Amino acid sequence: MFNDLIGTIKENKSEFVTKWIEIMKDESDDFVTGVVSDQVFIKTSHEFVDLVVSNLEDSEEYSVRLADFSEKIVGLGWPLTFVTSGLRMFGRIVYDFLNENGTINKENHMEAVEYFDKWLSPMYNEIVNAYAKTWERTVSLQKIALQELSAPLIPVFEKISVMPLVGTIDTERARLIMENLLTGVVKHRAEVVLIDITGVPVVDTMVAHHIIQASEAVRLVGAQCMLVGIRPEIAQTIVNLGIDLNQFSTNSTLRKGIEKALEMTNRKIVSTEGTK
Repeated sequence: MFNDLIGTIKENKSEFVTKWIEIMKDESDDFVTGVVSDQVFIKTSHEFVDLVVSNLEDSEEYSVRLADFSEKIVGLGWPLTFVTSGLRMFGRIVYDFLNENGTINKENHMEAVEYFDKWLSPMYNEIVNAYAKTWERTVSLQKIALQELSAPLIPVFEKISVMPLVGTIDTERARLIMENLLTGVVKHRAEVVLIDITGVPVVDTMVAHHIIQASEAVRLVGAQCMLVGIRPEIAQTIVNLGIDLNQFSTNSTLRKGIEKALEMTNRKIVSTEGTK
């Protein structure tokens, strides 16, 4: 009865897509339609309908196209709820069209409902799974990239390295800091390591404990650790909490820390007058 459904969708594709775009724009929030241009939204909508048709045709390329499409809409920032509701809405548009032209009637209504369910439900589940896998992969890659950038050890002078810390320090990040410190000290043959906490919003007992552990580990591999970037409010917090930081040097700014580190390695900064 519905063997000509593919042809019906293809013949009326432009009308279906136009109606689908109008409805989805009205029902979506500004985030979905505001982050991409109308041209990209329309192009992606056509790709979405093509994907629906390829599922109806049982195309061998369907799985690959579904994965590619999921990755694309994740990149565009389309929420999963928007995509799944869009699929249901497209099915509704096609069903209403067939109902209006008489293809679906009282006699075959239940058969039509069952047919649409067999057509759209598996695709709904596949889109959810593909979207979830793509999103998990994207988040995993972002997490790896963030970890690589979250605790870098930077050699600034011979025998002197700096580790700038930004953001909250939790147990997982503290482990990464420790690993990068030890690996970097050996790799760069550093004798003095400056841990810059200028960008750390809060230094509590746990954060101080992690820093002390890192300092002890650095000392065991033959280097000295210096804590720099101690703002007045951080200093007050450290005193109020009774945290003992006497085992390594501290300075209020990175500049003063570098000057001290140069002295510790028998060097100093000399200003030259009269040079261009």
